[in-house]
Amino acid sequence: MFSRSKQSSVGDQISSLKQEEWELRPGGMLVQKRNSNENQNPISGSIKIKVKYGSSYHEIRISSHASFGELKKMLAEATGLHDQDQKIIFKKRERDSKSYLDQMKVKDGSKMEVVEDIESRERRTLEMLKLANKNKSSKLLSEIKKEIEKHSKEVSALEASACKGEIIAEMDVEKLIDSLMRILIKLDEVVVAEGDLNFQRKEQVRRVQKQIETLDKLKEPLNSSKLQKQPLKNSESFVVTTTWETFD
Repeated sequence: MFSRSKQSSVGDQISSLKQEEWELRPGGMLVQKRNSNENQNPISGSIKIKVKYGSSYHEIRISSHASFGELKKMLAEATGLHDQDQKIIFKKRERDSKSYLDQMKVKDGSKMEVVEDIESRERRTLEMLKLANKNKSSKLLSEIKKEIEKHSKEVSALEASACKGEIIAEMDVEKLIDSLMRILIKLDEVVVAEGDLNFQRKEQVRRVQKQIETLDKLKEPLNSSKLQKQPLKNSESFVVTTTWETFD
């Protein structure tokens, strides 16, 4: 016989067990419940639907709680049709990608049809072209920027030499101006839409123009030097002519 305290302890242990894990059999015997999921079909929550695409039929097994968008992704593998280019027709109506199969009364064995959405395909193709052009322009701007950085250092070096009073070769200045003018042409040919890339292009254009202005200023003393030498030659020529007139 159990003592009263032991009986109480056993009762407490039994009451602490999860109710769903134990059951009372006839005769008062308490036994552990069988796991109802042990023999459950692992795909019991899925359904099999038949989808027509053109002249072909595809059987797709999918969760009944999945969305039509998820179904489209599975159909993309089966049909080769991009999920964004699909229209799913169920019960003579096009179904939204965000709608769920069970909510639309799709059941095991249901039939539906998928057709190509031409407008969606054209929009997606256009977006892909825009993205490709954007990437191309971005890469081109990056390459031009490197050229500008290189010439910027050369302009700064010439400017520093001029400040020290060193003689600057006119050919070096002209060569740099010519290179920068070609860069301006490249920048003008870069096709960009309104936005960040367009801002970057304009910024580089202003930068190149500023460098050309700096080089033009460096040319001014060189031009002045030429002008100072030119009148001297004219003066010598004038003196000779004057002498000849006196001789006559």
